[in-house]
Amino acid sequence: MSDADSPDFSALGGHGDDEQQAVDAVRAVVAWYSAQIVTERRSPVRDEDRIQELSTARQAALEDQARAEAASPEELARIAADYAARLKGLKDQ
Repeated sequence: MSDADSPDFSALGGHGDDEQQAVDAVRAVVAWYSAQIVTERRSPVRDEDRIQELSTARQAALEDQARAEAASPEELARIAADYAARLKGLKDQ
C-alpha cells in the first residue's frame, strides 16, 4: 500500500501516539537496564551494588511506564523526552 493509499488518522488526535511514543521510550530504557543486569549477573566477578543500582533504575522506569497510561499530553511529552535523552546518555556511556 502506498502512502497515497494509506488511511489518514491524523484527525483522530494524538494522545494515543504520544502515549505510545512515551511507552516506547521507557521500554527502550527498561530493555537497556535489563540487558545490563543480565551482563552483570553473568560476569565472573559480580558487582552486587551495580546490580542493585540497575534494578532500582529499571523499577523506576517501569513505574513511569505505568504512569504514562493516565498521563496528560504534557506529561507524556515530558516522559518521552526524558527517556529518549536518558537512553542516549546510557548508550553513550
